[in-house]
Amino acid sequence: MNWDIVKGKWKQMTGAVREKWGELTEDEVAQMDVDRDQLVGKLQERYGWTKNEAEREVDDYFRDKV
Repeated sequence: MNWDIVKGKWKQMTGAVREKWGELTEDEVAQMDVDRDQLVGKLQERYGWTKNEAEREVDDYFRDKV
């Protein structure tokens, strides 16, 4: 997956990201500034996932979106 493509579409995708992971606030998503590691870390914190689980979720989700 090319994270640069995600970065280019981030503003359009923030609503979909919040819909997918509803435990994230609008401010948290905005503050991530398209940083994959921040998103993974926030998902670990909110959902209690391991780093591998959170990375898999992010990669699977964005693979289908870009």
